[in-house]
Amino acid sequence: MVSFRFPFSVSQPPPATCSSATSRPFSAVTAAVTVAAGAAAFAGVAAVSQTNPANQTHPFLQNALNLLFANRSLPLWGSLSLNDAPASVVDSKTGVAFPSVLAESRRLLGIGLRRKRVLGLKNIDVYAYGIYADDNDVKKLLSEKYGKLSLSELQENKEYNDVLLETDIGMTVRLQIVYGKLSIGSVRSAFEESVGTRLQKFGGSDNQELLQRFTSQFKDEIKIPRGSIIDLSREPGFVLRTTIDGNDVGSIQSKLLCKSILDLYIGEEPFDKQAKEDVKLNLASVLQE
Repeated sequence: MVSFRFPFSVSQPPPATCSSATSRPFSAVTAAVTVAAGAAAFAGVAAVSQTNPANQTHPFLQNALNLLFANRSLPLWGSLSLNDAPASVVDSKTGVAFPSVLAESRRLLGIGLRRKRVLGLKNIDVYAYGIYADDNDVKKLLSEKYGKLSLSELQENKEYNDVLLETDIGMTVRLQIVYGKLSIGSVRSAFEESVGTRLQKFGGSDNQELLQRFTSQFKDEIKIPRGSIIDLSREPGFVLRTTIDGNDVGSIQSKLLCKSILDLYIGEEPFDKQAKEDVKLNLASVLQE
């Protein structure tokens, strides 16, 4: 069944000159329009679901959801059960499709874009990424504490803002390469800088060995053409598992490393601010199911 509860996402399309990582302002009018549009779309979804008992992805359902998820915002994602979710959601900025569910129970909560400024002249789209959290873990570990809070209360709750970083919830950040000239060495160097900064931020300066263990997984012989997929997954017990195009390249047990990786995408200074806000809103919707 489709749930008719909507998180109050108020994302607006950014101006053409703005970066995709810019936060979008709150507007009561926008909220009303978003909910009204969502209700109309999901009324159609419900009708399709009733006539499609085999739960196959229907073209109307897929197109409606892709339209609602334009500009990479996923304002209504938490309102669908895992069984009713479409097979994939397309990122309108890059054309990359992300599965709505990974590993049977990890739900897509947000889509973001990693951009890199080159020589101070222009931004290059390096990869699109999808952020997933295990539905069962979220409800088991977070519902009792946060499930009864309103959206506004959750937004003001500092612990809630950091809960995905700190809690042993199964998560995956899926990176899909969109820049055709990216080398594995560039990926390794980028992680050395970004993850190294986070390790120092959370654990001090004596973490070079841990950083080297992680970055050494990205070996020179690995090719990552456009369309390649890198999965960074936090498994039970704070184990970071890395796969590239479905091949397991290493696992490291470290809460500090898991937190440092996730902080790149949902921390205080994420690569894409709108993606982080979508994750918070859709996580709240899951908790209130």
